[in-house]
This record gives sequence, structure tokens and C-alpha cells, in this order.
Amino acid sequence: MTPKITLTPATGTWVVRAGGAVLGESKHALELIEGDYPPVIYFPRSDIAMAFLDASPHHSHCPHKGDASYHSIVTKSKTLENAAWSYDAPKEAVARIKGHLAFFTSEDVTVERV
Repeated sequence: MTPKITLTPATGTWVVRAGGAVLGESKHALELIEGDYPPVIYFPRSDIAMAFLDASPHHSHCPHKGDASYHSIVTKSKTLENAAWSYDAPKEAVARIKGHLAFFTSEDVTVERV
């Protein structure tokens, strides 16, 4: 059974931080909810400081969203491998996430509404 995917504008202003630095802030983020998974915030690339991200050779496939490519975040003290992902050619049902990035949250990466 295909999990239900809901994609809506994320209410408010969202910030992503890594290594103590703000990587991006957006009032145009999207919230994707897939089945029973926690919501994921997708930031427009234009709202992210892409100079802190390096393309990774890692890729994955989601049968509902398509093929994901990954980016590592370079901070002052370390590189956070495969900490962000995007769908460059997402499936039609989630086409609005094209041009957006999502981030794995951890002790080093936070995504929050401010």
C-alpha cells in the first residue's frame, strides 16, 4: 500500500542550523508528511547558503518521491556526511519539492520554526 503523502506550505519562518551557523532561513518552506513518519521541512535552495554544502556521491530511491541526491555540510570543525537531500526530478505527486533541500536533524543539525 502506498503511504499517503501530504505536501503543504510550512507555516511561519523556518531556520536550519549546523555547527553553530545558520545555513538558511525561509518563509517559503514546504512540509511533507509521509505515512506515519515525522514531518520533513523542505527549504528552497535559494534560501540556503549553498557554499556550506558539498554534493555527495550518495543517492537513494524512494518509490513515492523518486531518486534523491545528497549533500554534506561543511562546518568549521567537521563535515557532516550526507546531512541533506533533495529530489531533482521528483514524482508528479510531490513535484513541488523540486529545487528544495531537506536536512537530517541531529545534535549538529537543527531545523526549527522561529
